[in-house]
Amino acid sequence: MSELDEFFSRANLLLDKLESILPAMQGSQDPLDSPVLRWKCRGNQSWLEPVRLVSSILLDDLQCIDRQKSSILQNTRQFMLGLPANNVLLWGPRGTGKSSLIKAIFNSFRPQGLRLIEVESQHLVDLQEICEIIHRQDSRYIIYCDDLSFADGDPAYKALKVILDGSVGTTPENVLVYATSNRRHLLPEYMSENQRAELIEGELHLGDATEEKISLSERFGIWLAFHPFNQHQYLQIVDHWLRELDAPVDSTEGVHQAALRWALEHGGSRSGRVAWQFARDWTGKAGLD
Repeated sequence: MSELDEFFSRANLLLDKLESILPAMQGSQDPLDSPVLRWKCRGNQSWLEPVRLVSSILLDDLQCIDRQKSSILQNTRQFMLGLPANNVLLWGPRGTGKSSLIKAIFNSFRPQGLRLIEVESQHLVDLQEICEIIHRQDSRYIIYCDDLSFADGDPAYKALKVILDGSVGTTPENVLVYATSNRRHLLPEYMSENQRAELIEGELHLGDATEEKISLSERFGIWLAFHPFNQHQYLQIVDHWLRELDAPVDSTEGVHQAALRWALEHGGSRSGRVAWQFARDWTGKAGLD
């Protein structure tokens, strides 16, 4: 191999490595023109990346959570009108519709110009940087954090506290945080912490560790609790998705029995996610006949 060939070979290897650590080129379009963005980090670089394929779920698709839908719908309507509105924490067991509700709310207000930015929990330390990028934009943004939870001492925990309410600065008027979590207080809670609580003159005073954990969730103005569905609700959700998928149903009782067996085979979970998965399976198999 000549020296020139060796030079080009090494140059190509170097370019391959650079492509692996640098963000992909987005073309001439400004990423902020996209209605859905995701905060990406690679090495020392971070950027907002447009999301091309977006969930099309609608509010009407979400069954048996009318109270939660009404609350977040009203809050988002206030936000879009420039009125005071709150950050929202949706907490409860998996598969009960928390993430789907945020996506459906976004789809409801997307025609009015609402924007969504998805931020993974490990990147919450960049929240202030994200707000610096978008606070001068005319659009209104929901920062969406899914499946939020922190380990003790996690730096992202303090970053979120600061951006919600706890800094000399303030969250931009065009930004709200909507987060989901399986934990009400976002951090693991231990029996030993409850044992440090004291009764002083008849009043319960929680230990410092417990107070610290409650302090983050309290920064969300609205808490929406989600609970496991009972059998009737689970079957109601199954029926909804079967209608949406135009599934053939010869016997409602037979379908319901199959749906209950499906739930048992999936750990006994009667969640909305399991109902949706059953409906897809039933419809797909029917299409093969």
